[in-house]
Amino acid sequence: MATFELYRRSTIGMCLTETLDEMVQNGTLSPEIAIQVLVQFDKSMTEALETNVKSKVSIKFDLDSRIPICITFKKGHLHTYRFCDNVWTFILQDALFKNEDSQENVGRVKIVACDSKLLSQ
Repeated sequence: MATFELYRRSTIGMCLTETLDEMVQNGTLSPEIAIQVLVQFDKSMTEALETNVKSKVSIKFDLDSRIPICITFKKGHLHTYRFCDNVWTFILQDALFKNEDSQENVGRVKIVACDSKLLSQ
């Protein structure tokens, strides 16, 4: 299974990376083992999110008419977007998040999305 390194920038991913770096610097862990731990972390996060997350969320924000993607959203503002190495990054301002039970206005949010079909290659 292929994985992305998206979750390493999450709070738990950053803490894991810092701890592994510390252990490598102290000689408690070899760099090779630290890399294996990070690769396993990537796989485990991908698998956990695929199997355990059942909630659906819709995101609404205004798209600039010059942006060549086929999504229609109505509330909020798309501040920045980029597509690099099959990964989309969106930075939204004043976005409205909705799920089955509630809705939440968020001042600024970064969304990183990748094609899940690439994970099965």
